[in-house]
Amino acid sequence: MRGSEIARMAKEELTGLMGLEPDTVSGMRHDDEGWHVTVEMIELKRIPPSSDVLHSYEVLLDDDGEILSYQFVRSYTRGETMEMAPAGEKHGG
Repeated sequence: MRGSEIARMAKEELTGLMGLEPDTVSGMRHDDEGWHVTVEMIELKRIPPSSDVLHSYEVLLDDDGEILSYQFVRSYTRGETMEMAPAGEKHGG
């Protein structure tokens, strides 16, 4: 299955589970467990849109696009900047 199909399926599955509007897929990788997809969901729309509240979720799908698990990663406002960790280090925050 192509990466674009996996991304679409992750957004659709998470929308069905959470009832939130998907914003974007911000990351994806494949390993022995399956597809790990990071999906940004809109928790709260605000005016201006730069102050929308977003939630980031890590979704694990099998090779057929079926959801195996998901977990909340973080909450943030759309206009928030994130400090980047040096290569090889995880960002805590």
